[in-house]
Amino acid sequence: MVMIALTILGQVYGRFVNVAIDSTETAGFSMAAMTFFGLAYTFRQGEHIRVTLFLRFASGVPRKILELFTIGFCIVFIAYLTYWAFDFVYFSHKFGEISQGLHPIPFWIPRLFMALGSLVFLIALIDEFFSVLLGNAPSYETNASPVYDVIEEHQQARME
Repeated sequence: MVMIALTILGQVYGRFVNVAIDSTETAGFSMAAMTFFGLAYTFRQGEHIRVTLFLRFASGVPRKILELFTIGFCIVFIAYLTYWAFDFVYFSHKFGEISQGLHPIPFWIPRLFMALGSLVFLIALIDEFFSVLLGNAPSYETNASPVYDVIEEHQQARME
């Protein structure tokens, strides 16, 4: 977000001194980097959208198995994404791909942030898998906002 603000301020200042600065492209790259770097944090805080249709009705060992299955599936998916993201960075660097904007930016730079963000998310998922496997409560449930607790209480009251 700081990079977005700096490029926009640079563009505003550039108008006063007759220097062309295009913040659109760099702001877009910064937004993508911010999104990927935020994945692990929002996962651990319980802020990702989750579909808990089956988990609500499971408890004990079946719930743990479902949790491990869903986290394991995410690990496989994000590992696949991470592999190809780094492959994308490598070939962008190898072929010297450059953006078409006012200021040419080598594409491997913003793509590297995407790959690193997905790698950090993968590490968070692996950590969560082993934490749940060892019997701990999932961090995305213990750190979730209180609104989720209110919804759960309301649903339990309706079922009774």
